[in-house]
Amino acid sequence: MKPFESQFIKVRGLNYHCRTWGHEGAPKLFMLHGFQDVSASWQFTVDAFENDWHVIAPDWRGYGLTDWTGQDTYWFPDFIADLDAILDHFEPDLPANIVAHSMGTSIVGLYAGAIPGRIRKLVIVEGFSGPPPAAEEAPRRYAKWLRQIVQGEEQRPYADYEDFAERMMAENPRLTQERADFLVQHWGKQEEDGSVVRRADPAHKVVRPTPNRYDEALACWRQITAPVLFIEGAKSRLVASAMRNPEEYEERMAAFQSLAGIERIEDAGHNIHHDQPEALAKVIEPFLLAT
Repeated sequence: MKPFESQFIKVRGLNYHCRTWGHEGAPKLFMLHGFQDVSASWQFTVDAFENDWHVIAPDWRGYGLTDWTGQDTYWFPDFIADLDAILDHFEPDLPANIVAHSMGTSIVGLYAGAIPGRIRKLVIVEGFSGPPPAAEEAPRRYAKWLRQIVQGEEQRPYADYEDFAERMMAENPRLTQERADFLVQHWGKQEEDGSVVRRADPAHKVVRPTPNRYDEALACWRQITAPVLFIEGAKSRLVASAMRNPEEYEERMAAFQSLAGIERIEDAGHNIHHDQPEALAKVIEPFLLAT
């Protein structure tokens, strides 16, 4: 495995952990993880890169080694402001190359529309979320939020790292034992009783009472000027769900004025960076290097 370094920077009052690979003189590449994930998940993709990159992958607030906020709810605009601060710290003078997965794509998609000149090229890996909630769901959603912040949430405990790895492989049969063993060492932390829990603030499990609006997302995507590459897993349930509504799928794709293409990775589910990192790297690098 390619060696990484941990760097902590101050971002809006939080100690933010950023995992970096490569050396300062190489072209910078920011890699953004998704929900209930951590920056270490990009290790396998970085290992597969053939070119020299200075990769910078943050743990989002409340994940991995980054500080928890101490609040009962994580608000989505905070991630967008965090990304702006991270780019200003590491790449203040040039538009950034960004690869993002799942929740990370939602963050960068809004940001790239708000500050379009800040992005050079954008790779969206498994970027479709589920259908936007209907307005009629608001009472139930607010009630659930109120109930959760009163009761609190907890991360599921595992007997040990081996148990955690077995659970990961049960949920994703494409995940190898070697990769699962690596991931749980970074996804999990050991408690005093020997059990292992996910390195994520349980408050992330609290539903946000004000979900992202689809019409606002479209408006932001339409303002993105950077070339955009979509990458999907051929076995992804998320993509399969999106394809059940072809008109909405086409509407989303049409929103990007510089769509460079859509790549489908075979034998990969939602976590392509776990399932087929070599294939993922092979489609990312040519796109980023093309003039």
